[in-house]
Amino acid sequence: MHRPFDGPVTEPVSADRRPVVGPIAILPDSDHDFADAVRAGGGMLEPLSERTRGLVWLSTARAAELVDVLDTHPRIGWVQLPWAGVDAFAPSISARPATLFTSARGSFAEPVAEHALALTLALTRFLPRRIIATSWDDEQLGVSLFGRRVVIVGAGGIARQLIGLLKPFRTHIAVVRRGSAAVDGADETVGRDRLPDVLATADIVILAAALTDETRGMIGATELSIMPRSAYLVNAARGGLIDTDALVAALAEGTIAGAALDVTDPEPLPDGHPLWSEPACIITPHVADTPQMTAPLLADRIRRNVAAFLGDGRFVGVVEPERGY
Repeated sequence: MHRPFDGPVTEPVSADRRPVVGPIAILPDSDHDFADAVRAGGGMLEPLSERTRGLVWLSTARAAELVDVLDTHPRIGWVQLPWAGVDAFAPSISARPATLFTSARGSFAEPVAEHALALTLALTRFLPRRIIATSWDDEQLGVSLFGRRVVIVGAGGIARQLIGLLKPFRTHIAVVRRGSAAVDGADETVGRDRLPDVLATADIVILAAALTDETRGMIGATELSIMPRSAYLVNAARGGLIDTDALVAALAEGTIAGAALDVTDPEPLPDGHPLWSEPACIITPHVADTPQMTAPLLADRIRRNVAAFLGDGRFVGVVEPERGY
């Protein structure tokens, strides 16, 4: 049986933030049943009512509805969100500072890191060109990943999984993070103020950061111009981390060698957008973590946090509103 990635360590919640224990509701309806996960954590599952104290919310598309649910049920003290990124839930989080929100941060790191590596290899080996070929191509194109300089922007679960996946390739890994505390397995760890320094010598840049006001558009025209013309950009985190217009221009002008995106801004990427016809760009439709992959991982996160809700308060993936994740 697949063992879910443990993700971030448990985070003890101070006494003043501990939610009042009570029945838990799951909303809205989903193709996946997480009732067993709630029960496995020891929770009492009931339909939403004035008795509800905990809520598992399963839809990003219906994030706006969560605001109304919390307004009409003010006794809900803990909300489990369905994904690592919580930007869609910002209105609910800011409106309820006393409510404890937990995310799936770290839960889906394995499949997302796996997809980021797959995109990297597809770029460097020119696989899209080979896949659509209908005749023998004599042009010898392709770059080995072994020994390359890889910059990973972000230091969460995805970044840590990537470090492990890249280890056999003997890459030099620089991690860019909000702080500068060393990340295990990285050859160097730098703060975001040092991003230009590491971009200047990067062969591969992989984005694995949360989308916040601080990180939105962090890869723009200036950053792309700093990267070597032979460098590749991979984004499996959030589309808003990249200035899309700047990326379109950089690819058209050959400022960088190519890009692979599992997420875009806007998303979905509209038909006819220039990126669709850009030969140096690979686009996958936000499938780094499909429901088939994430359902058992989210169930494990729900189980763990229900146990924390009822027990010692050591939750996983606590959302810090001031950080935006």
